Amino acid sequence: MSTAIANTPISALRHTTIAVAAVAATATTLAAAIMRAAGVHLAAGGRIPLAAFAQFTLAGALLGGLLVAVLNRRSTLPRRRFIQAAVTLTALSCLAPAAAGDDISSKLGLIAIHLLAATIIAPVLARQTTR
Repeated sequence: MSTAIANTPISALRHTTIAVAAVAATATTLAAAIMRAAGVHLAAGGRIPLAAFAQFTLAGALLGGLLVAVLNRRSTLPRRRFIQAAVTLTALSCLAPAAAGDDISSKLGLIAIHLLAATIIAPVLARQTTR
């Protein structure tokens, strides 16, 4: 294998996605831990384990990176389409905690964590679009 492969846009996207996923997962897990310490239950039909915040954030970031890769190949306006998709998917992701949170503090806390993840992930991945 040549070293030129490491410099391809897909490789850069892969590395950026993994890095932003790790940062966002750490941030959301830390935010959840702080909220719990402050007395917020963060429950939706039962208490959500702290590890779940990291896992779901990682999954969301990886799906976002996959979306960027697909849009870079298939769209004439990948950045615009990614931003539209990111805003829409973030709004939709906030509906679940709004509906399923056990109490108002859980609802607001979970929505804040969703918005925190999106605020970290979406701008970084948007910069990975080709145009």
